[in-house]
Amino acid sequence: MGENAVVNSRPPRPPTIYDVARAAGVSKSLVSLVLRGSPSVSEARRTAVLEAVEQLGYRPSQVAAALAGAATRTIGVVLDDFRNLWFVSLLQGLQDGLAPHGFRIAVSDHTLNAHVETGPLDGFLAMRVDGLVIATEPTPAMRVPEGLPVVVAGSRRGVIPGADVVADDDRLGGRLATEHLLELGHRRLGHLTGDGGAAELRARGFRDALRERGLRAPVVRGAGGTTEEDGYRAALRLLAEAPATTAVFAANDTMAMGALAAARESGLRVPEDLSVIGYDDSPVAATHLLRLTTVDGRNAEVGAAAAERLVQRATTTAAAPVRTALLTPRLVLRSSCAAPRSG
Repeated sequence: MGENAVVNSRPPRPPTIYDVARAAGVSKSLVSLVLRGSPSVSEARRTAVLEAVEQLGYRPSQVAAALAGAATRTIGVVLDDFRNLWFVSLLQGLQDGLAPHGFRIAVSDHTLNAHVETGPLDGFLAMRVDGLVIATEPTPAMRVPEGLPVVVAGSRRGVIPGADVVADDDRLGGRLATEHLLELGHRRLGHLTGDGGAAELRARGFRDALRERGLRAPVVRGAGGTTEEDGYRAALRLLAEAPATTAVFAANDTMAMGALAAARESGLRVPEDLSVIGYDDSPVAATHLLRLTTVDGRNAEVGAAAAERLVQRATTTAAAPVRTALLTPRLVLRSSCAAPRSG
């Protein structure tokens, strides 16, 4: 290469919406209509635009769409704690339900972001999302603009005006878990719980099942949450105060993992000495290491139902009544529960 040769190190310019329009032989406004999912575009022109988008590798700017007031095809999802394993299946159900309609999801943990936002929803509202899923207990700070589709998923405590609610029947699920232990022959039970409406309902189900048989059993909290550490602390306390306990129902699979650790530390074998049952049927529950009996709250179906309701509200101008849908939980039997040892 000669001394005077010039090397152009500038990266290639990313394609623009004008490039897509030129390649498809249509106007920029028609490209915008296709990207927004407008039904007013003919199938032939829609195909031409989508092929041009694919060939050029065009990626629309969410910021530009928001500034222009266009639909962003984005649904904001507000969680309360990324460590809670039930969100895994919920998000999968949401994604599966939204993707065929051209929507994507953006996720925020409002607890982690509390120090940078004036409100839990501010970031999403600035993005001009097309809808919201509140996968935590609504708070007064969650002020939603009128007309924005909102679904509260997994919680029935707190109200957002105009929001649909989709959840599993936690109280029934708590009853199912407890009845399973009772049917195995356990009479010295304990329940590990924490803060939150779902945990409260599951504890009610626990007490319901016992009350019908004239029984009572301790309900123990850790530090107030429903983490593995909370389950560990609560289980150690339960086993210290009631050493004859033969079965434990934890408010979720994460707390159940803590209970398993506490049992091992206490020299107890699961399920020979102590049966443990969780809730949520999270991905870790089915692992070969745990094989945890649990209650399936049908979280993926909760997510799919939330997606369906959002799509209905986001794609029609017709008013629809606010609805609450409760899905029936199911017991999932694995190997962490067994009949109590005789004697």
